[in-house]
Amino acid sequence: MSSPVLGIMTLYLNEHRALEERSIYRRMILEGRKRGLDIYVFTPADVHSGGRQIEAMVYDEKNGWSREWRAFPDLIFDRCRIQRNHRFQQLLAFREKYGHLLFLNRPLRNKWTIHQTLSEQSAFRQHLPETILFQDMSDVNRMLKVSPLIYLKPINGTGGRGILRIERSSKEPSTVLVQGRDQKRRIITPRKVHLSRLGPLLQHWNMKDKYLVQKGIQLQLPNGRVHDYRMLVQKNGEGEWELTGCAGRMGAEKSVTSNLHGGGQAIAMQRLMKQWIPEEELREEVTATAAKFGIDVASFLEDTYGDLCELALDLAIDKSGQIYLLEVNPKPAREVFARIGERSIYYKAITQPLEYALWVYRNRPAQTVKKPPSPRPVTSKATRLKRGRRVK
Repeated sequence: MSSPVLGIMTLYLNEHRALEERSIYRRMILEGRKRGLDIYVFTPADVHSGGRQIEAMVYDEKNGWSREWRAFPDLIFDRCRIQRNHRFQQLLAFREKYGHLLFLNRPLRNKWTIHQTLSEQSAFRQHLPETILFQDMSDVNRMLKVSPLIYLKPINGTGGRGILRIERSSKEPSTVLVQGRDQKRRIITPRKVHLSRLGPLLQHWNMKDKYLVQKGIQLQLPNGRVHDYRMLVQKNGEGEWELTGCAGRMGAEKSVTSNLHGGGQAIAMQRLMKQWIPEEELREEVTATAAKFGIDVASFLEDTYGDLCELALDLAIDKSGQIYLLEVNPKPAREVFARIGERSIYYKAITQPLEYALWVYRNRPAQTVKKPPSPRPVTSKATRLKRGRRVK
């Protein structure tokens, strides 16, 4: 009996076929092999023009990475993150053409749509910072009147790109401090400006219908750095949501975000929270509430938007222990757990999707939608040269 095949679908980062998270995929392939799960990696660009085979990236410990033509997988684990280029358009076309195949996870909507959807549920509403969709500067000015601190966030941004923090001066109410990161994650030079000059300063950010205006939560530690928490919830080998782990993140100096890719530091959740909330009983209550909240959000979003297998929730916790949901990430990284030395959680974060994939395969409907038929292997001269070659 042949092994079930899982295809991890991702996107190249550039025209040289560079891949993000290749070390994670390597480990998933090896762990899958131990479980009787055959895994390869591919991108929409690797699908043969005939639409029936994939020039897959495969790995073995003897030869490393190589490529070979493979039939379509039994299951697809979509790890594609948003890009603003033709590769993302290829992804959209792939999802449209092959949406009938068996996916472990479906795309979520943008941050604004998710915020609106969660806001409709009273159980979630108290955990959502006040947020509006930017239309013009009146939205920014109105939010600054009710909150001395606001954030401007791209509705499709990732990794802290393009986020601005605007704080009204307590001594000079008509003056604000603008900080943030540009679209390449670079920290911009902080600027103090008069409210009347804020509009012209923000003009080049092209924000209409593309940005959120969100009430800020004071999260600066005594050392002046911001912090938050990254929670990972995943489906297990029985198809149920469970908490995999939660870690603290402290931003780099002068950074308005805590993202690790932006120079942030990973810290064990309880160690970081102890600096923020001295009362042990309150910390225990917050930890339990956060775990239930994460699973409830994942279950609700899956019911609303379709199959999911894992989600990361970025959480803020104020001094009183109130939990706020800052962002939902459907394609989470896992290295935060490795960085704090929680190896067992890191291992679980890697293997849970594999256990879930096996559960999905075993419990798939008897009449599953057929995969594209596999024709005879492509054997052009160019292809023969490619077959089995090492991947750089």
